[in-house]
Amino acid sequence: MTSIRNTIETRKAGVLNIYFTAGHPTLESVPIIINELEKAGADLIELGMPYSDPLADGPSIQRSSEIALKNGQTIDRLFDQVREARKTASIPLILMGYYNQLLQYGEEKFVINAKKAGIQGMIIPDLPMEVYESRYMNLFSSNHMEISFLITPMTSEQRIRQADRLSSAFVYVVSRSSVTGRQEDLTGEQLAYFEKIKSMNLLSPTLAGFGIHDRQSRNAAGQYFNGVIVGSAFIRALEEGGSDYSHTVKTFMARL
Repeated sequence: MTSIRNTIETRKAGVLNIYFTAGHPTLESVPIIINELEKAGADLIELGMPYSDPLADGPSIQRSSEIALKNGQTIDRLFDQVREARKTASIPLILMGYYNQLLQYGEEKFVINAKKAGIQGMIIPDLPMEVYESRYMNLFSSNHMEISFLITPMTSEQRIRQADRLSSAFVYVVSRSSVTGRQEDLTGEQLAYFEKIKSMNLLSPTLAGFGIHDRQSRNAAGQYFNGVIVGSAFIRALEEGGSDYSHTVKTFMARL
């Protein structure tokens, strides 16, 4: 398995990172969806750790988290699902969740068990960069666990540079000042923001997320960054597609 960063740097452009919530629609669907996404051409997969009080997630992902928790999803079950998927899948896998989940599980235990299961990176939106650098960077580095930090249209240039320096996987470019899931055309203000980030010549690869849902939005963001992250639109496709995950994934990927 290649690292997340190497995967992006080898592909250079057009990278497609697909997000879905682990345990949604069912507990059994997780390894199936991972394998189907890899076969359909995804470059990276982001597994959402269902959480009852998410900060950045819009209605679709919040609903999927509620369903996953009702299904009985836990962190240890997620690790078991990843181990099952790793029997056949080699695609880089990223965990996306919240700082409290690491604290409750035990930070060192969490990182070690995630790596053993076959996870290669994490996105923890509410983990302060300063806390990561002072408390966890050595833990992540020694376990070869990559991390990505988020920047938004409100992030100062100084903190953008800090996120660039600390992100060992990629910088997650939040495309708009909102939660996930809004399907709107890119505005002139957003495009100016994209131009600004591109002109900064960051050292890390960049992937744009929040609001990327079809070929048009993927291509528009792809002009500025190494690729995109698609989440809420795929969650909705899974909810509408029934139990034929192979057909759902193929149809959705064709839209992108």
